[in-house]
Amino acid sequence: MSSDWPVDPDGEEGSEGRRKYDMRIIADKVDEEEDFPMNVAEFVDEYGDYPIRINHERVVAMREIFEYVDAEEFETILDMHKAVGNAMREGNFWTYHPQGADPEKKHA
Repeated sequence: MSSDWPVDPDGEEGSEGRRKYDMRIIADKVDEEEDFPMNVAEFVDEYGDYPIRINHERVVAMREIFEYVDAEEFETILDMHKAVGNAMREGNFWTYHPQGADPEKKHA
């Protein structure tokens, strides 16, 4: 694990001692009322180096996930959740897919 993270990925500012993972950590960086519509590039500029714990053994920089996000802006937090979820599937960040890695074509 990198020692160059701006915060400890498993500290209270990171994944809260491994109690929070991926989408939850990203969602905690935004305020549903104040931050939307959101400029994606500005968000990545601010939080891109932030560590995101994917599972018990993997941590990535937030910008690695957002490399798979095509949107330039999120109108709502729901739009952000959908785009980040799709990005995590597309980038193979998740190893478990309850409906298969490609739910449109293949089931688990």
